[in-house]
Amino acid sequence: MTEFFNQLLHEIERPLTNPVLIFSLILFIILLSPILLRRLNIPGIIGLIIAGVIIGPHGLYILEKNSAINLFSTIGLLYIMFIAGLELDLNEFKSHRNKSLVFGFFTFIIPLGIGFPVCHYFLNYDFNASFLTASMFATHTLVAYPIVSKFGVSKNQAVAITVGGTILTDTAVLIILAVIMGNSQGNLNQEFWIRLGASLIIFSAIMFIVVPRIAKWFFRKLESEKHSHYIFVLSVVFFAAFLAEVAGVEPIIGAFVAGLALNKLIPHSSALMNRIEFIGNSLFIPFFLISVGMLVDVSVIMNGPTALIIAATLTIVAVTGKWLAAFLTQVIFKFSSSQRQLIFGLSNAHAAATLAVILVGYKAGILDENILNGTIILILITCIIASFATERAAKKIIVETEDDSSDLFKNSSASNEHILIPVANVGKMERLLDFAILIKDKKSVNPVSVLSVVSDNSEAEKNILKAKSKLEGFVRQASGTETKVNVITTIDHNAASGITRCSREIMADIIVLGWPQRSGFLDKLFGVKIESILNNTDKTTLICFLEKPLELHKRIVLAVPPLAEHENGFGLWLTKFAKLAHELSIPIHAHCNEATEKSMKKFLNKQKLSASLNVSLFNDWDDFLVLARNIHADDFIVLVSARRGATSYTSILDGLPLKIEKHFSDNSRVIIYPQQYDGNINLENYSEVSTETLNRGIEVVQKIGKEIGSMLKKKNQE
Repeated sequence: MTEFFNQLLHEIERPLTNPVLIFSLILFIILLSPILLRRLNIPGIIGLIIAGVIIGPHGLYILEKNSAINLFSTIGLLYIMFIAGLELDLNEFKSHRNKSLVFGFFTFIIPLGIGFPVCHYFLNYDFNASFLTASMFATHTLVAYPIVSKFGVSKNQAVAITVGGTILTDTAVLIILAVIMGNSQGNLNQEFWIRLGASLIIFSAIMFIVVPRIAKWFFRKLESEKHSHYIFVLSVVFFAAFLAEVAGVEPIIGAFVAGLALNKLIPHSSALMNRIEFIGNSLFIPFFLISVGMLVDVSVIMNGPTALIIAATLTIVAVTGKWLAAFLTQVIFKFSSSQRQLIFGLSNAHAAATLAVILVGYKAGILDENILNGTIILILITCIIASFATERAAKKIIVETEDDSSDLFKNSSASNEHILIPVANVGKMERLLDFAILIKDKKSVNPVSVLSVVSDNSEAEKNILKAKSKLEGFVRQASGTETKVNVITTIDHNAASGITRCSREIMADIIVLGWPQRSGFLDKLFGVKIESILNNTDKTTLICFLEKPLELHKRIVLAVPPLAEHENGFGLWLTKFAKLAHELSIPIHAHCNEATEKSMKKFLNKQKLSASLNVSLFNDWDDFLVLARNIHADDFIVLVSARRGATSYTSILDGLPLKIEKHFSDNSRVIIYPQQYDGNINLENYSEVSTETLNRGIEVVQKIGKEIGSMLKKKNQE
């Protein structure tokens, strides 16, 4: 027993050396500190930093900054920058790139302009030390970004502008660091500039040309190996960080660029994105925050007035510079006070690039210990301010967004949205489910329902069990995205009847069907089953052929017939494909007439949907294949059709699915049949009333008219 206690006392001697015990302690800190401090309304990020202060070398000295902690800290830092690049809404960023440039200029030049004279004339440092310290004021680390992500406001344009400004200003500062180091060593010559420029060009070419091509090939060839996707992404991140370091800039720039390079290939609602965020936010990023706290030496305040004055001066200059940059950005672009506060909160935290600049300068003998200690205090204070400011701003923006929502959005049934996926071919189910998850409204409390209809015969019960076992795998697939899937198996005389009945029972809003397989020459493209479903339900129905993984598409090509905007389901399908475009960070290119274009743009603006929409005016639906000139192999083709009797229905639409299948067989494609009537109308009450005969008669008259018109035209030409 005595030996046991002696061994225990030896293991818990400070600082801890047992790697298992160290890892266990850090995990307990990650678990408990946010929970305990949440009662005091202190953000979890601050709890982790404070925990780092307590257990660090300058606190209780429970842990020391060893190679293992440094490794995990580096991974966490790279993770923060990678996720920031990955979650950046590229469409939003492109539309606001000028604003990012303006903010990047302000957040760089203002702190630099204030900081240099303060350091040079007030603190009496030389040119190199003053300029390097002033450049540190211009940096900022997205320490508070997890708060933005948690509150779901990462798509706000203020966030896009701030993240864009971050990469611009941090890149500029780290280049300044390289220049100052070269100047202090006397190497600032023509060769230095040529080497730096060439290495950055090569690095950019590798990341934005080579890496996306390799990633596309990898995701296509190993589509089913989901765990391999995560390992591949991690490999790209750390390889990019290494290449950036070789190119002469900090690894954090490489991690951010890796996020930008893979941005379009990793949808925001995908299982892969969920894994990246989950592991990062659970493990690696908390490690980094704890390590930041371990650098803080509170005792420097007791070392005399000099250290205190320098720390206070640095902190005041840093906070003032960032606030002025956010304020000027708000004034110029007429942002709300909440958006200004969000910009200030995100850009105020000094950690990653700040540490890089100061530590390199300190080790090179350019900066003294007072600047180093003052910077550590600056990091702690700015991280605290940034966390509180960001959380408060995020909450305000959520409230403002809810208050400003249009009546159309408020009255929608997004929270009760229900998607039904009938399964005919289990082999093609995976992509259909991925598609449904991406278009699903995250506010909906209903799961995605997967349906298998079993024929009513003597082996019905056995077939139900088989169907359930096959479908259970898709429940696990969806769980990776935190999406609930409900498996439904039912018995019916035929598949169409079962699908129709089930869609009514669960009150589905959208039915997602796979593209039908033609078994014979005489079969219609959309045979009896599809036609029966369309005739007996009024749900928005999507008939899908997904030729490749969704993330490999570069554009959504949308063909919308005249009067489609008058259908009841117009807003629903437009919202879904705008969301899909947003998730995949790809534009929508629509072919329609002027009236439909106006309605689409009005709806997108009213709903505040950020999808990039380009429109080509198109009216010649008799010559539909003229669109083929503008269709590429990586386009996602979407045709908006209509049921017979609908406002936008024309007989031309009946032949278009066959043309699309014939001429665009290598493209992913979807045929949309929008909801025609108000959802409260019960179609069964009108089952005896049919306009089928009248519609067919009208179509015949129309065709005869066209033939007569063409004959007269030929005679006139003769």
